[in-house]
Amino acid sequence: MPGAFRTIRVESREGADWLTLDRPDSLNALDEAMIGELGGYFEAAAARPELRVIVLRGAGRSFCAGLDIRDVARRLEGLGTAGIYAVQRSLSRIIVAMRRCPQPVVALVQGAASGGGFALALAADIRICTRDARMNAAFIKVGLSGCDVGVSYLLPRLVGASVAAELMMTGRFLDAARAERLGLVSTVVDPAGLDAAGEALAQELLAASPLALAMTKQGIEANLGAASLEAAVALEDRQQALLCHAPEFAAALRAFLGRG
Repeated sequence: MPGAFRTIRVESREGADWLTLDRPDSLNALDEAMIGELGGYFEAAAARPELRVIVLRGAGRSFCAGLDIRDVARRLEGLGTAGIYAVQRSLSRIIVAMRRCPQPVVALVQGAASGGGFALALAADIRICTRDARMNAAFIKVGLSGCDVGVSYLLPRLVGASVAAELMMTGRFLDAARAERLGLVSTVVDPAGLDAAGEALAQELLAASPLALAMTKQGIEANLGAASLEAAVALEDRQQALLCHAPEFAAALRAFLGRG
């Protein structure tokens, strides 16, 4: 996998991929190549049973400053509605693929996470950020709807409708301290400790049963939109009945009972 991309780097570490957005000179802005590579990577992840955790980070001083405006302007020039829609879909497919892939995605956010970069962070399952992190739904600032690339679905579920509306309608920056208060990020760390925090979390996730981990992600995603408590519990019951047959559960039970 390493060396297979131009705008991202992928380092495999015993069951975990460390995926680094690698355009630091442009604050890892999303250009055509990076959009294609990220979409392809996350869509392929579902077919990689050996891959159990994905850690997403940005090279340099920022996570991702959003779309590369110069690149997008070039791509949109002369396009009609159908062409513009295709460009839009190439970006939104990344967010959908991140939520569909069975592996938990951990985002390590430093500096700016704006627009599409904010969407990448929201599409992760767990977010850790540095004290200098600043995130915003920048779309409204350039005359577009604040509802873009999954943000209108993800953000209200993470911080509530009122705060989401404030952020999406104004494009205001959200600093690390407020993000932590809102529960948008799990932990705020010093910049020097970001990778170590990501590594520690990845190791905890890798200690879990791979199937149990994948089913937990699936269950959280499904039950965020569950029609009722009964529907949510029904899914949980089916998951647990299936996992009772997994070898990891049998081994844990034997160890608990002193037979292992």
